[in-house]
Amino acid sequence: MKKKKIAIIGVLTLTLIYVGYRYFTPSSDGSIYLTSQVKKGDFISEVITSGEAQSTSSKKINGPDNLRKFRLNNLKIQDLVAEGTIVKKGDYVGRLDPSSVNEQILDARLNLETSQSKYTQQQLDTTLSLKEERNYIRDLRFSMEETKLELKQSIYEPPATIKKLEISLEKAERGLKEKLENYTIKKRQANAKMVEVGNSVSKINKNLNDLLDLLKSFTIYSDGNGMITYDKDWDGTKKKVGSSINPWNTTIASLPDLTKMESKTYANEVDIRKVKKGLPVKIGFDAFPDIEMEGIVTSVANVGEKKRGSDIKVFQVLIKLNGTNDNIRPGMTTSNKILTFERKDVLSIPLEAIFSKDSITYVYKKTGFSIIKKEIKIGDSNNDSVIITDGLAENDVIYLNKPEGYDKEQIAKLN
Repeated sequence: MKKKKIAIIGVLTLTLIYVGYRYFTPSSDGSIYLTSQVKKGDFISEVITSGEAQSTSSKKINGPDNLRKFRLNNLKIQDLVAEGTIVKKGDYVGRLDPSSVNEQILDARLNLETSQSKYTQQQLDTTLSLKEERNYIRDLRFSMEETKLELKQSIYEPPATIKKLEISLEKAERGLKEKLENYTIKKRQANAKMVEVGNSVSKINKNLNDLLDLLKSFTIYSDGNGMITYDKDWDGTKKKVGSSINPWNTTIASLPDLTKMESKTYANEVDIRKVKKGLPVKIGFDAFPDIEMEGIVTSVANVGEKKRGSDIKVFQVLIKLNGTNDNIRPGMTTSNKILTFERKDVLSIPLEAIFSKDSITYVYKKTGFSIIKKEIKIGDSNNDSVIITDGLAENDVIYLNKPEGYDKEQIAKLN
């Protein structure tokens, strides 16, 4: 009797070993069956992105604002203080390459010398010309006086002689009157020419002074207190020594307000559907792993833009940082966890455990020593898991990969 009992126990033991081997060891084709349990608890969905810290308010430090007037373009930055330098109002920031302005200054000085020489020459010509005219008028007046004197002394001369002197006097008077009128016109002409060459001198002199003032503005100073942050070109690269500025964008750096910071990030076409204005965010910083700050989504772009070096479209998202931290600086890399939704006290399983056929969603559920295909209803999901609304209970064991030999099994429908 005792031997019979031992034999029965041995058979049962071998059976259990076989079943365990059958279900919990790799199959003949080398597959491994992975399982997971249905969990109950809080369920969150996050969109995780990488971004860059920046200030929402900053004061720009610009180069000269009248470059177009002098047809200057692509001016090189010759010197620039290191990014992150703390400056005060009036402190030196940088300098632009003055070579193009120096060329214009040299040309303006040569033009000024030429114009001044023309002015002097015109002045001398005018003086000489008018002097000759005045001498001629004086001679006419002397001639008139002589004719008058002769006429006065000719009372005893024949009438013909007197008439001739009267005609000569009338002719002299008419000539003097005409000469005086001509002198007035020539004087006005001379004054007009002097004004013309004088204006030319003034114009060139003013241009020279403007160029000298422009040259002074090539040395750039800070107009406020703060930390220097380099400006960026249209392609996102930071300006530095050797970079160029143009008349339409003369900014070389800025002074950000470190009390008003945000994280600028980008979401892909799939994740952007989940991101909404007002969602809470947890922001980390690669430079300071121990710092985590709260934030809120303040802006979500409606139009995508191509990612550099790729055809993938991304959408800009701005996240305001709640609070301040003295360690946070513009340009630091941020990690942003955007909480898109949260559910309390729900059932969830890994996404790998979900299968579907003919619009029916099901799982492979372990029941005792067997496996059944069980229909389920699912809710929201995140990148790893999905909420179960019906069909499973807490701690149920489900398979993460399809068990071999169960393809034709009937799906146990929900009641």
